[in-house]
Amino acid sequence: MKLLVPVDGSDNSMRALRHAIALAKAIPSSSIHVVTAHDEPIVFGEVAVYVSREKIAELQRKQSEGPLSMAVQALEAAGISHSKEIIEGSIANTIAHRADELGCDGIVMGTRGMTALGGLLLGSVATRVIHAATVPVTLVK
Repeated sequence: MKLLVPVDGSDNSMRALRHAIALAKAIPSSSIHVVTAHDEPIVFGEVAVYVSREKIAELQRKQSEGPLSMAVQALEAAGISHSKEIIEGSIANTIAHRADELGCDGIVMGTRGMTALGGLLLGSVATRVIHAATVPVTLVK
């Protein structure tokens, strides 16, 4: 079984990772592909004078390294085969598309991420992943 687990450093995403690890331990030869995802940087107006699109992308990548590192430590401690990646694009669609590209059997993710606005809804990213994914999606509260 191959699972894709998006992480953002939130408690919810780390609970989802722990759940995915438990599933992977129960099924021999399982692996987990952990990703952090962020939107493509949008730079316009006066901001473009001070901060380039490339600089914003670099900052986003650096910010993604922390959650990925935490996830990899947990996977290594559990002895689970894994891979990691930072993906960029429309977050929900990119997560769903990447799961297809990798031939994943499912996506395991938290119901709410780091953003306060996202927390007002079920988790707008989680909701959109459910609709975009062609594989089963397990949401962990």
